[in-house]
Amino acid sequence: MNPEFALDPRLSADTVPVGDLALSSVLLMDDARFPWLILVPRRTGASEITDLGEADAALLWEEIRLAAGVMQALSRPDKVNVAALGNVVAQLHVHVVGRFRSDPAWPGPVWGHGVRRPYPAHARAQLVERAGALFAAA
Repeated sequence: MNPEFALDPRLSADTVPVGDLALSSVLLMDDARFPWLILVPRRTGASEITDLGEADAALLWEEIRLAAGVMQALSRPDKVNVAALGNVVAQLHVHVVGRFRSDPAWPGPVWGHGVRRPYPAHARAQLVERAGALFAAA
C-alpha cells in the first residue's frame, strides 16, 4: 500500500469504491446509464501509463484484463471499451465501460454524453457487492 497515495477528489465524487487489487483501487462510476468500472493505480504522481515502471505496467494490464472479464460477467455488454484519457482528471485511471448497441451514447463515446444518472442506493450496493465478489473469485 502507498501511504502517500490520495484519490483525486473528482474521481471520489463520481464513484463508489469496489475494492483494491494488487496495484489499483477499483471504483464503480455512479452512472446507471452505463456499467462502468475505473482502475486507479495507487502510484503518487502517475498521470500516464508510461509513468509506471515495467512491472507496474504489466500488472496494470493484467488488472485491466481482469476488470474487462468482471464487466463481461456483470452486464454481458456488446462491447467493452477501455481507455485512459486523463483530460479532465490528470491522475492515472483506466475506464472499463460496458457498452450496448442500445445505450444512449452508442456508438459514440460515453464522455460528455448527457447528464450522469446515479444508481438508486439499493441497486448501487448490489452492483458493488456483485463486482467485489467477481473480482475476489477471479
